[in-house]
Amino acid sequence: MTDDAILALYDRQLRLGARPDGPGVRVERAGPVVRQTGPAHACNGVLWSGLDERDADAAVAEQIRHFTALGLPFEWKVYGHDGPADLAERLRAAGFDAEDEETLMVAEAATLPLSVDLPEGVELVPVTDAAGVELVTRVHDRAFGGDSSHIGRQLLDRLAAAPDTVAAVLALAGDEPVSAARLELYPGTDFAGLWGGGTVEAWRGKGLYRALVAFRTRIAVERGHRYVQVDAADTSRPILHRLGFTALTTTTPYVYVPRTP
Repeated sequence: MTDDAILALYDRQLRLGARPDGPGVRVERAGPVVRQTGPAHACNGVLWSGLDERDADAAVAEQIRHFTALGLPFEWKVYGHDGPADLAERLRAAGFDAEDEETLMVAEAATLPLSVDLPEGVELVPVTDAAGVELVTRVHDRAFGGDSSHIGRQLLDRLAAAPDTVAAVLALAGDEPVSAARLELYPGTDFAGLWGGGTVEAWRGKGLYRALVAFRTRIAVERGHRYVQVDAADTSRPILHRLGFTALTTTTPYVYVPRTP
């Protein structure tokens, strides 16, 4: 398939045809927008939009009303090919704050390395319980900074309610968790998503990121997914490119936090 065809398939399966990604979550079509609404720790926001200059401002205002009525912050992820061309400017004018731009990268899973040599003394361990999730959260806190507790709650929800849709892995150096990552599986689609991939500073540059990609890609292949995709930060994009990933478009999260009276 061409890159354009893969991007169209991605939009159709994972955005326009999105399914709830946790308990208590619903996905609904609201006019020209597909949105997800759930508990405060869920991924609330706009997943897809088909807008033009005539209806964009009204659609933005409607999503603000919807999530504000529920007291929920939410994210509107703008892809580089989304319309209208000035959607990002319209969101900023409506009170959204932009986060860092990332690159949507995709690879055919079966073409990627499915195993990578690990540094001596390091092993990869699947995460299956609350204790493992707590270690994933700890690694993310150290690797990315900030509070990753909401990721831990989402992962616990998925492991309990729909374990066939998620997998997570820890890299342990002895008893110390030094890297962690998640795999989101979308049953019935061609795609699986690689998320997280955080390594604590002292262990960077030792091949752990590549090892976590290989570990998760192997699961994706076993589950019958043709493609793996990543929203890649600047730090991971060169590694993924060397592994065989192709950049399809950019993604930028725009976050809206309801204002208190």
